[in-house]
Amino acid sequence: MSGKKLSQRKRLSQSCKNALSDIKQLTGLLPICSHCKKIRNDKGYWQQIEQYIYEHSDAQFSHGICQECAKKHYPDLDLYDD
Repeated sequence: MSGKKLSQRKRLSQSCKNALSDIKQLTGLLPICSHCKKIRNDKGYWQQIEQYIYEHSDAQFSHGICQECAKKHYPDLDLYDD
């Protein structure tokens, strides 16, 4: 194999290793409360779903209000066009 191809292969290999080391992945079953949607963590404590996911992945949250909740919790505000 030529030196150029070997160098490219090493760079690609290192790039793949770096990408894999940056991955955080949630797998398995998550015990979640059917009412408040808190998740029971590994220590048995219940915590907000956003906090749990933040701690176990690289996901970030951006909050908003869906149309159904806007109508239910803020009926006087016309947040969505019908």
